[in-house]
Amino acid sequence: MIRTISMFAAALSLIAAVTPAGAQTRPVVNAPAGGVRGALEGDIQAFKGIPYALPPLGDRRWRPPAPAAPWEGVRDAARYGAACIQPTPYVQSIYSADLGATSEDCLTLNVWTPSASGKAPVMVWIHGGALVTGSSKETLYDGARLAREGVVVVTINYRLGVLGWLAHPDLSAESPAGVSGNYGLMDQVAALEWVKRNIGAFGGDRENVTIAGESAGGLSVLYLMASPIARDLFDRAIAQSAYMISTPELKTQRHGAPAAEVAGATLTRTLQAPSLRAMRSLDPQTLTDQAALAGFATFGVVDGKILPRQIVDAFDRGEQALVPVLAGFNSGEIRSLRMLAPPTPGTASSYEQTIRERYGDLADAFLRLYPASDMGESILANSRDALYGWTSERLARSQTAAGQPAYLYLFDHGYPAADSAGLHAFHAAELPFMFGALDRTPPLWPAIPSTGAETALSDAMVGYWTSFVRDGRPRAAGAPDWSSYGETRAFMAFRQTPSPETHLSPGMFELHEETVQRRRAAGDQAWNWNTGLASPPLAAAR
Repeated sequence: MIRTISMFAAALSLIAAVTPAGAQTRPVVNAPAGGVRGALEGDIQAFKGIPYALPPLGDRRWRPPAPAAPWEGVRDAARYGAACIQPTPYVQSIYSADLGATSEDCLTLNVWTPSASGKAPVMVWIHGGALVTGSSKETLYDGARLAREGVVVVTINYRLGVLGWLAHPDLSAESPAGVSGNYGLMDQVAALEWVKRNIGAFGGDRENVTIAGESAGGLSVLYLMASPIARDLFDRAIAQSAYMISTPELKTQRHGAPAAEVAGATLTRTLQAPSLRAMRSLDPQTLTDQAALAGFATFGVVDGKILPRQIVDAFDRGEQALVPVLAGFNSGEIRSLRMLAPPTPGTASSYEQTIRERYGDLADAFLRLYPASDMGESILANSRDALYGWTSERLARSQTAAGQPAYLYLFDHGYPAADSAGLHAFHAAELPFMFGALDRTPPLWPAIPSTGAETALSDAMVGYWTSFVRDGRPRAAGAPDWSSYGETRAFMAFRQTPSPETHLSPGMFELHEETVQRRRAAGDQAWNWNTGLASPPLAAAR
């Protein structure tokens, strides 16, 4: 008997010697897509680099994503997949992060779950980066902290830049739908379809999915809300620092932008690639870098199908997804995005003269909000409001009018490293707080102090966000009640602590809404960062 036990122990030792460390304890999920073996992050199960579509390589470049066939066996899912191809960075900023190798084979997603046997609410996060840069693997987007609140977190990659958003007459001609562009948006839809099919195996509730994103991720949330191909794939939406700007149309020059197909054809001539075969044969990194240097503008495309009309038109017609929303922006958005603001003129009188020339009968309202007495701050505030403030409040108003709960916020929190650098509540500054990632910021990010006050604010934001994902109502233990926007125009201000308030910046929404309406009526003016001193002359009220 003793000899038998000894032989059994020796066999176990041999097995342990040839089995990778931790493999026996790593979680395994058998999903419809195939088996995956993830990793434990404390008490959270993490599965990374899971393909949700076939790699868009070769002839699949500039085609809609194709579903990946289920794989045999168990796939290793302990490491992130490659980030999508993006322009080679030549300068560093507070947002710069080492994303490792990039590839066209990048259509992967990551899942963090508290338990694979539950039925938890799901948050699908769409990263920002102007639709040109970024990745689901960025440390800010680690989903473990949110998962500890009982939420399944999914972060996704999607095609970027010219590889994700190029429209071209020949691409439209080869498409059964007769359209082109929006490949990155179709990737996002494909990821949501994968979630519907597979998230139950990870302990998620396929009938309780919230889409969320910041900056270009917030823009993507608006695209998805306006797109009929994304209908019924999500139940709530979170739009952080989103921008409801005018969008190029596929075949028509309108709202100050050339037709998207014309812009694509111009690019192919610049790149001296006379055919789709030539374009598809170009090295993806070289193509991406050359397109960026040529000034290729990366946006969605109003094509009549995937994006049937301008986002503002879709919302005004009530064609958007009728779901609860949580939306907001940061008080210092433009402090880290100064390229979006026009230069400060030499004198206050020239500032006021220019505003009166550009805004006509709206100039007095403009100057009350953005006075010449502090031109630098007024320029930053106007650019912020025209892009992010107006969008956030318009989204809250639209969903409220459609009978859906809407929750508005202003992030106005500062801390010593950010404030001393002139970056109080800068663009994306809320991300470490709502992800519970105060110690996982990029290398040049203003360091967040490790204090009880910062942790308490982060805990409150984590609580509000995960509660909204859970049931559509943002609540946090020990924190103030967050009222829906409603008739009081309620919002939550995140300063040193959460503060419920009403009537955000009176007159701000009305000024920018009127400006956009006049530009829409004119038909030849965009609405984006061409605001304030950079605004074209506005038509008079009709």
